[in-house]
Amino acid sequence: MDFVIFIAAMGALVFGADFIIRESERIALHFIISHFVIGATLDALGTSLPEMAASMMASYAGKSDMAVANVIGSVTFNITLVLGVVFLIAKAIVPSRDLFSLDGAWIIMPPMVFMLMIYDGVISRFDGALFLLMMAAYLVFLFTSAKDEFEVEIDEDLEKEKFNWGRTIVLLGVGFLLTIGGANFVVESGSNIARMFDVSEWIIGLFLIALGTSLPELVVSIVAIKKGNADMSIGNIIGSNVANFSMVIGGASMINPLHVSSSANFDIFIMLAASVALFLILSNKLYNKAGAIFLLTILALFIHNALTAL
Repeated sequence: MDFVIFIAAMGALVFGADFIIRESERIALHFIISHFVIGATLDALGTSLPEMAASMMASYAGKSDMAVANVIGSVTFNITLVLGVVFLIAKAIVPSRDLFSLDGAWIIMPPMVFMLMIYDGVISRFDGALFLLMMAAYLVFLFTSAKDEFEVEIDEDLEKEKFNWGRTIVLLGVGFLLTIGGANFVVESGSNIARMFDVSEWIIGLFLIALGTSLPELVVSIVAIKKGNADMSIGNIIGSNVANFSMVIGGASMINPLHVSSSANFDIFIMLAASVALFLILSNKLYNKAGAIFLLTILALFIHNALTAL
């Protein structure tokens, strides 16, 4: 029964986040906020909303391992699985933006700051506040760097719709209920599954929850490929990973300090290796099958380690 609840809760979590993103776009369009501003704010927050809900709920329940593992796993899946698939199936990726010079630092800096934060084994509330400041710095960076290159597509049908406050408020409420309720049941059923199979909550957060909360990024990237905008998914993943560290870890640690076990070192190393791999891919413009093989090999190591830990 816990498996059914877990799958249903993951679905509620993802769909709830989608409701919130779409209705936020409607509000932004109603107030004539530019597409760039919509993208810079909603992409940073919206694509990481499932991870944020799951990790904050886990932190509230005193499950530090699950809260941190969700972020480690999500960042790893975002880079290795999502971008691995993008590079593998996209015909040609020629970014209009110099991703390496403009965004390279945002690939490496968040995981390096995370490594420094966990040196003493605890991510304190003060550390969490610093992470939240990092998100503010990233948004300032987005607003001040090459605005024309960050024109974000908004659904044309959505843009033409007549705005209705009543409908939007109801759907936002439904979205928040699905997201918060889904996150609660994901954490509880995930913990029950861990006890059932005598595996750690770290593995449940690292693998099952992280994979599920990475589905929005995977779906968005596949849609982008079909529209010939595969290069946009690279920027989306960079922004999503910054939000995962800054807002998700930051928010979760503000609720309760997060304790990080030394047994998690290999998984953290894989996450760091994936970040460095993406940095090297951007520096050498390996937006092709060679880059895909590079990332998917790291994914295979990540999955093998998770399975052997079961």
